Amino acid sequence: MTNAATTPTTTVADSAAFSFSGLGHAYLPGQWIFRHYEARAEKGEVFALLGPNGRGKTTLLKILLGVLAPTEGTVRAAGRIAFVPQLFQVSFDYTALDMVLMGRARKVGLFSQPGPGDERAALEALARFGMAHLARRPFHEMSGGQRQLVIFARALVAEADILVLDEPTSALDLKNQATILEWIDRLAREEGLTAVFTTHHPHHALAVADRALLMFGEEDYVCGDADEVLSEENLHRLYGIDMKRLEFEAAGERLATLAPVFGGLNRARVAGRRLSDTL
Repeated sequence: MTNAATTPTTTVADSAAFSFSGLGHAYLPGQWIFRHYEARAEKGEVFALLGPNGRGKTTLLKILLGVLAPTEGTVRAAGRIAFVPQLFQVSFDYTALDMVLMGRARKVGLFSQPGPGDERAALEALARFGMAHLARRPFHEMSGGQRQLVIFARALVAEADILVLDEPTSALDLKNQATILEWIDRLAREEGLTAVFTTHHPHHALAVADRALLMFGEEDYVCGDADEVLSEENLHRLYGIDMKRLEFEAAGERLATLAPVFGGLNRARVAGRRLSDTL
């Protein structure tokens, strides 16, 4: 296992998509959000970032994106980074196609209009996610899952090498959560993109991540192989509740997941049912 930290510079000389070392940030002198973090992700890997609210996950994402300079340490990224935010609404009646074309801004230029080639690339990206038939649909009228896929398409036409996703399954139903996780996995395995995402769902990280970083406190973190890092002991320490790892077989595959144990509530319900059965 290793540790992690970051501030975007140029490129990484080795096989890493990004890395950070000695990373630390304090919004006020001496009040460290995190410090001495170290981590790396290889090209084509999925990297999950977990921690309770207020632990510094968003700050770390901002540093990776280069919009916030770390107080100390270095960050290196190999290639272009695209940001996929949490679900959001837009102020204007942009269509899905408009939203994807925004990803071409770097290629089109500040005072130019997208050309036929840009529109063709945007439609191909939407088609990649099965969304071409919704190209002219107003973005604000789309479901949460559809909006997330449109933003994924925008990242693709931006020709990003690294996707940074802030709680990509937030506010989605179970089916759409599965769809987004599947696409994160496919973009990494099939497109060779590196994906970094924050999540409050350890089972999502276990399902798709190659590596995981758990932020316990200022200088207290664990980073390494997701299957090892996402242990019952580490997650209990991270969230302050019991977690159980469950292994099972489904569709001929041996799988594992993680579940929180709300023991007191479950016991009360079971006791209530038993009492009603005896009356």
